[in-house]
Order: sequence, then structure tokens, then C-alpha cells
Amino acid sequence: MKQHNKRVLIAGASGVIGQAALSRFEREGWDIIALSRRAPRISSPEHVTHLPVDLTDPHACTAAIASFPAVTHLVYCAVQESNDLRQGWRNPEQMQTNARMLRNLTDPLIRAGSLAHMSLFQGTKAYGAHLHPIPIPAREDLPRDPHPNFYWLQEDYARDVCAREGIAFTIFRPQVVFGDVVGVAMNLIPVIGAYAALRQQEGLPFSFPGGPDYLLEAVDSRLIADALLWATQAPTAANEIFNITNGDLFTWRGIWPLLADCLGVEAGEPEPRALARWFPEKADAWENLAQRRRLRCGDLGQLVGHSHHYADFCFGYGAKQAIPPALVSTIKLRQAGFQGCIDTQSMFREAFASMRQLGYLP
Repeated sequence: MKQHNKRVLIAGASGVIGQAALSRFEREGWDIIALSRRAPRISSPEHVTHLPVDLTDPHACTAAIASFPAVTHLVYCAVQESNDLRQGWRNPEQMQTNARMLRNLTDPLIRAGSLAHMSLFQGTKAYGAHLHPIPIPAREDLPRDPHPNFYWLQEDYARDVCAREGIAFTIFRPQVVFGDVVGVAMNLIPVIGAYAALRQQEGLPFSFPGGPDYLLEAVDSRLIADALLWATQAPTAANEIFNITNGDLFTWRGIWPLLADCLGVEAGEPEPRALARWFPEKADAWENLAQRRRLRCGDLGQLVGHSHHYADFCFGYGAKQAIPPALVSTIKLRQAGFQGCIDTQSMFREAFASMRQLGYLP
């Protein structure tokens, strides 16, 4: 493996995982190249260079790579999602776009000759969780689920190029990811927080809007960031795939009273509601609330991104029968040496507290 000189490129740096990774590598004193359309939060500008690069443009990627010093590590957490998440997951054109984005960035990095390690992301869709019940717990050594997925396109590319060039890779499969960022496709923290505030403004209780209850696992984006840092230095992480979760289980209905307490609102009885339709109707109400409470973002669409669509999926809205759990084993990651974990209740409390401190939630 090539020598580590602590310069990491983070693609998708303003996303829920990318922001956490940037903050974690900052604390360790790495030099960081952050690529994202929106500017991420940066604490150490002397160590971070941000560039708004369009990863679908190979010429823009090549020019960007040529403009900064040699990169030894790549954390690739960029993804293109459609407004209709579930349909997009099955869209062949979107799969090819995500495959090209990785190649567009990685090919010039490899030609530069200094890349030693790259980290990529998949998820429980790798096990077909969006299509059918999966084995419980799902393990990384299961045969590849036979469905089209950009995960496979990216993984096959990474395996091929890394074997040819002597580069190590690590692929993480997180469960539902939570963090203190806004404007992304899949982060429920701003959705839950805005939903609570708007319901309170209307004099209504904070009622669970989803469907049947089911067991699920969460993962704090900060925990993923810890694992990304670990993977840059651990020989046991090289050329491996790892599931990653907080380490505990929860149900939405079971944790809803805690979420209400975190947000200072009154919990109510469940009221199924399509948040993908409800949120656009509340744009003016949020703008008024944000002005009155002096919040940082008065545009509800910019606050939640497309995550209200993701919320309907995660909450099980519209499900007519019990939802099969999609639980994964994290034994392989522990045996490889990463021992991090976090209480999911603490994760929610800290994420909402951070969103308030940042001025996004009242």
C-alpha cells in the first residue's frame, strides 16, 4: 500500500455521511479536499479546500484533480437520487449515472498515481431489502442478490481498478443513516424536526405519520465517520465489505415519545399521513415560522431536500401488512477491529440538539 500522507478527498462532503466524515478527518488534522454542490460546514479552513464539482462531467473532474495536491485517500459518498426515490432505485439510467460519477472522479485520481485507499457505500438494498424480505440477519458473505443496482456497477469497477493498481478499498453498508445536515435526499432528522414544529404551530399533537410497526436499526453518521477513519489505517479493512449499525434496535412507535421529548412537543396517537404530499403544502407555514423564530433556513424544500419522500418509505406509510425487518449482522466489522457503537436514543437527542444549535430547528 502506498504511503499515507494524510490527504483525503471527500466526494459528497455536504451530505449526511460526507459532512460527518469531513468533521472527523478535520479533528485528526488531515488535509481535506471536499467536493459537493453545496458548501459543507468547515471548522479548519486552513486544512480544507472546497470545490463545487459536477461529478457527471468527466472533464470537470479531471480539471479538479489536476488543481490540487496529491490525494492518498478517497471517501466516496456522493450519490444521485431522483425525486421519487423508490422508482429511482430501479431506474437503469440512474444506475449508470452513479457508476459514471465514480469513474469520472476515480480515473484521474488513479492516473495521478498517489491513491492508496478508497471507501465506498452501499446499504441494505444490496440485500434486496427494497424488493423482498431478506435473511435475518443479513451477512456480507451472502451471494449477491440478483437485481440490477448501481452498487454492483461501482463495486465491480472498484474491485477491478484496485486490483490492477494495487489500491485498497473498503465498502460500508450502513443501515438508516442520521445526522445534522439539511437539504439531502435521505436524512430524517430535519423531516422529523420540521414536522414536529409545524404540527405544534397548528395546535396539533406530534403524531406518528407512518404505517405498521417494525424492527429496524439506525446508524449515526458520526459512527460511520469513525469507521472511515479506522479503515484508512486498518489492514483488516482492506478489500472488505462491512455492515455498520449503531448496535441496537428500535421501532418508530416505540421511540416516538422520546422524539417528542427531544423536540419539546406533545406526542399524539398515530395518524397515517403521506409526508411527500404534506410537506409541499406547508412551505408558507414554515417560512412564517422560520421568520418568527429567526431560523437559518426559511425554505422548507431546502431544509428537507427529498427526505420527506424517504420518510414515507422508512415510516412504512401505506403498508397494508406487517413490514418485514431488514436487520444485518455487524460481527464481521467487530472481528476486523472496529468496536464503535452508540445508543440510538442518544443519537436522536444529540442530532436534534445540534440542529437547534445550528439554527435549523426551533
